[in-house]
Amino acid sequence: MSEALAHQSPTAEAARGRILVVDDEADIRESLEVLLTLEEYAVDLAGTGREGLRALESRGYDLVLLDLMLPDMSGMEVLKEARERDRETPIAMITAFGSVQVAVDALKAGANDYFSKPWDNEKLLLEIGRMIAGRRLETENRQLKRALKQRYSFPNIVGKSERMLRLLDLVSQAAASRATILISGETGTGKELIAKAIHAASPRADQMFVPVNSGSLPPELLESTLFGHVKGAFTSAIQGRKGYFEIAHKGTIFFDEIATVGQETQAKLLRVIQEREFMPLGSSEVMRVDVRILAATNEDLRKLVDEKRFREDLYYRLNVINLTVPPLRERKEDIPLLVEHFFDKYSRENERYLDERNRSRLRFHPEAMQILMDHTWPGNVRELENVVERAVVLATAQEVPVDVLPEHLLHASGIRVHKGGPLPPNASLFEIVADYERRVIIERLEQTNWSQTEAADNLRVPLSTLNQKIKRLNIEIRKRGSEPRDHG
Repeated sequence: MSEALAHQSPTAEAARGRILVVDDEADIRESLEVLLTLEEYAVDLAGTGREGLRALESRGYDLVLLDLMLPDMSGMEVLKEARERDRETPIAMITAFGSVQVAVDALKAGANDYFSKPWDNEKLLLEIGRMIAGRRLETENRQLKRALKQRYSFPNIVGKSERMLRLLDLVSQAAASRATILISGETGTGKELIAKAIHAASPRADQMFVPVNSGSLPPELLESTLFGHVKGAFTSAIQGRKGYFEIAHKGTIFFDEIATVGQETQAKLLRVIQEREFMPLGSSEVMRVDVRILAATNEDLRKLVDEKRFREDLYYRLNVINLTVPPLRERKEDIPLLVEHFFDKYSRENERYLDERNRSRLRFHPEAMQILMDHTWPGNVRELENVVERAVVLATAQEVPVDVLPEHLLHASGIRVHKGGPLPPNASLFEIVADYERRVIIERLEQTNWSQTEAADNLRVPLSTLNQKIKRLNIEIRKRGSEPRDHG
């Protein structure tokens, strides 16, 4: 970065906006810096086209003043490259040549306005203020529309709790930026869903979303997967291969469980984040890349930094914006909505219990629903999803009873299933009903000489349902001429 660009106005975060001046004449840069700084704008300066483009890559601006004649490339070339990356930031061309045709060409190429040297300072400031105000108004309207549309319309993220609504508000706000985001949360809370929602709500939504499961790959394979390799880079590299960073160019790359990445790979990730460039394995060619980086962790990265297991500089680069996904036990009011969502999903997948609107007819019995509400959900939303999918597969009626719930859920709720003998004095209603059901099934099996098919017909239930109950209630069934055997 040049001295000109490194020199920034002292009001680094001026309230009126930040302006980038790209001009090869030192006098012009200095006079514009003084003029704009006095008007409470923050000003960055660049003396060449490449310096200006690097500045645009490194941060956002409210306005760019771009000279048409530059030493390394023309202002029109800079304008074209800038517009390929960013169509929103206002760009005004400045030149000593007051050609109408040049002005028309610049406007056609994407410039917002055109100023000729020498200019009237008062008119210049007026036009600058107008362009910045217009851009901010457009941005605010766009963000407002996006917020109104997206707060309740992330299709795979379900929740009405205050914590989830606050999280979705942050997702909507953060999605529009280019900032790196760290998503924290326990296993099973839905961190990847949040990452996908950020990508879907971002200006990169029509580009690639590339997830990387960091923990499932050994270090040497992870580096090849991320950065690619050239033919002959290692013994088995019989041909070149693109890495995930190259594939995700212009899009988003998501690192799941970033804490599992080794120290050597961490150093290379830091370079990509800082410089937006990398080298494929076995290559000396530097590749530049424009990628939004999202990362997720279920560990305390700050603690890993203190233990020297994670680079501190990488931690701060990743932790620009931190989003925390709450565990399910801290947003239990969302459980009924999640149950309904998963009933719909798996009823459609299994084509069972669907109404005319293609919605699930299934509902948990109130006692079963209470068990779900009381559970602590160590596996979070993923555990709940598994429970509901199981219920869809095993349901024999629209109201799903308690006995369809997994045994570990019943045990966690203090519900016991007895193999026989008297019930304890403090038996729950479920235990009393289960004991009665067990005795009735045994009685019908004895009446049919232990024919499960005949017993199912007699009880007017499907054979599969009877078998499930026999297994759950630990009923010992007998075959003709054989000893009892345990199905528990």
